[in-house]
Amino acid sequence: MSTRIVIKNAVKKYGENTVIPGLSLDILPGELFTLLGPSGCGKTTLLRMIAGFNSIEGGEFFLNDRKINDLDPGKRNIGMVFQNYAIFPHLTVRENVAFGLQNKKMNRDEIRRLTDKFMDLVQITEFADRKPERLSGGQQQRVALARALVIQPDVLLMDEPLSNLDAKLRVEMRTVIKGIQRDVGITTVYVTHDQEEAMAISDRIAVMRDGVIQHLGQPKDIYQRPANQFVSTFIGRSNIMEGELDEEGGEWGIRFKNGYRVGMSNIRADQRKQQHIVISARPEELLVHPKNVTSGIEAVVKDSVFLGLNTHYFVRLETGEDAEIIQESTIDSIIAPGTDVTLTVNAQKVNAFTSDGSINIVDDGAAAEKQ
Repeated sequence: MSTRIVIKNAVKKYGENTVIPGLSLDILPGELFTLLGPSGCGKTTLLRMIAGFNSIEGGEFFLNDRKINDLDPGKRNIGMVFQNYAIFPHLTVRENVAFGLQNKKMNRDEIRRLTDKFMDLVQITEFADRKPERLSGGQQQRVALARALVIQPDVLLMDEPLSNLDAKLRVEMRTVIKGIQRDVGITTVYVTHDQEEAMAISDRIAVMRDGVIQHLGQPKDIYQRPANQFVSTFIGRSNIMEGELDEEGGEWGIRFKNGYRVGMSNIRADQRKQQHIVISARPEELLVHPKNVTSGIEAVVKDSVFLGLNTHYFVRLETGEDAEIIQESTIDSIIAPGTDVTLTVNAQKVNAFTSDGSINIVDDGAAAEKQ
């Protein structure tokens, strides 16, 4: 049976500095839950509080119904994978994987059986007799994962486990981790600052800033309907523009600085009032047309980058703002720098926030939890 992690009003202080001011979380049994945010936001601090490596200045931590605040780290039955792997250089792969089992004083046959099982699970059996110095970074990370899982922990904690790998290997290993986590069914808390990595592997994500959860939800919800401007710009790329929310002919909509207006049927009822807003349009939500063929925002192409499937355009808007656009590449030629174009926005996908950026005024229509 998988373990549920419940955190109630967690507080972490270093002297007079409060790093986490009162955070609550309910991590479901068997899910891969990611703490995502910039450096210094408190995500690793929270992970270490769960593990028992950091003191707890306030709140309660539970594994199922068992309170663990004062429980010794060695008695929490938690597996952990670190950023630097932390495998023993003088031991072989087999000896590294078996290390935790030997500490539990298990008999030799059972140690052998479990070590073989988990080496096979992470596909490192062929390297069983090698020392870590003869392994690639990805292979070393698999050893660290097998060593954490072989003790059959209730919870697996992973702290930036892929940050030391090259880009191609990171993509490969996140697929491996997600597959193994799903096969084993272990509740996993994963810490990263890499947005793409979090989106690729997570069942749910908590986006953190200054020790506070800004948005908690599934990757799709966080990307499509971010809770605030910070989440919008941290998850993926967004073009931020100023505008107004107004009513015209009984329809609410967003109006850009140049007067271009887009009707929006999904403005939150409690936000339907004339107000200054911040508009967030992701690069794929801006559509390019030849100049003056439609109502929109006039712009001039400054540069382009062809990336095979997609082409990225960098434009200067008539409002003086800069924007990035991503379009599927066509057989026709790429739009040349200096070309005048007209932009429109995808009204179903664009987001808008209150003037201070703190609230998304577009109804998400989902059950995402926004703190």
